[in-house]
Amino acid sequence: MSERVTHEAKDLPTEADVVVVGGGILGLATAYHLARMGAGRVLVLEKHYLCSGASGRNGGGVRAQWSSETNIALMKESLAICADFASAMRINVWFRQGGYLFLARSEERARQLEASVALQREHGLPTRLLDAPEVKALVPELDTTGLVTASFNPDDAVVFPWPFVWGYARAAVAEGVGIFPFVEVAEITTDGRRVTGVVTGGGATIRAPLVVNACGAWSPELAAKVDIALPNRPHRHEICSTEPLKPFLGPLVAELATGLYFSQSMRGEIVGGVSNERVPEGLDQGSSLRFLGLYARALTRTMPILGRVKILRQWAGCYDLTPDGNPIVGRVDSLEGFVLLCGFMGHGFMMAPIMSRMTAEHLLKGQHDALFQRWNLRRYETGELLEESMILG
Repeated sequence: MSERVTHEAKDLPTEADVVVVGGGILGLATAYHLARMGAGRVLVLEKHYLCSGASGRNGGGVRAQWSSETNIALMKESLAICADFASAMRINVWFRQGGYLFLARSEERARQLEASVALQREHGLPTRLLDAPEVKALVPELDTTGLVTASFNPDDAVVFPWPFVWGYARAAVAEGVGIFPFVEVAEITTDGRRVTGVVTGGGATIRAPLVVNACGAWSPELAAKVDIALPNRPHRHEICSTEPLKPFLGPLVAELATGLYFSQSMRGEIVGGVSNERVPEGLDQGSSLRFLGLYARALTRTMPILGRVKILRQWAGCYDLTPDGNPIVGRVDSLEGFVLLCGFMGHGFMMAPIMSRMTAEHLLKGQHDALFQRWNLRRYETGELLEESMILG
């Protein structure tokens, strides 16, 4: 971004209509839509810099291949928004629609893919099942030994995450949103029944009747300030990038069994990650040699020709895991004015374009009640847990 979009802490106002806590893509996009729909004075408070959390540390995948009707329907809309984002927001996000190719090497995974593909096709997606020869025709470099089946949706895509975040930040500021990085929320003030505002780490008080918790993996920490216990927890997920290669890989390739995924960027790097259960508990964004070993073995088994490619960069971010693999959104029953927008596992980035708009519509216009009931925090009290099997990492 050539123009400045953030503000300094010394310029914090003393009053706002909405305070969004968390300057990732969900927080910024929600602030943009709230302001655009007439919510009044909207502030975004981020305790670090923009892109410091998961929004700036993910692989940029955007897909409609899911195993639940809700996620399929949402991601169809989100993909459409992503495809139009560059022209609408006047910023290049390197949107590349090469598709997602999911590989299944066991009968159990094959059955999961078959059921998911049937559901996706019911919802109008062009997803299809492929056998080993068809997979080889699509990506000749893949080793299809032991492959039972695969699913492929050519409309799934990859974007470059950072300009997506910057695009929403710039658009939010144009709508009058105040974005304040390096401002931590130390306290959420209440009158016992409803939110009355926030107090920053610097001691500034901002009166506001609505506080949105869009802190991702940090959301339980913020909720604990008002004695609300959230069931989501952080889990470190690592990614790495190779030296640039001549373009050859069309789709993003993924295996649910190992959590492996990799794609080729428009600059030629192979960017990917893999599941790693043995990571430190809590909020840790460090890197490990164990990840490189797991990733190298999984990657070279799937695409042996990459065995001699050099790794240039490695980084990590935190997934925001929930017990049932679904987000936690909407108002909290015990505290009026406190709104949750968290628990998006590893797919908050790809859902942000549609979930931010729907959140604003729900808060200001009372729309989308069914979704905000389905994903509400209270489901953990009532035992109405949900399912989603197509989660990578």
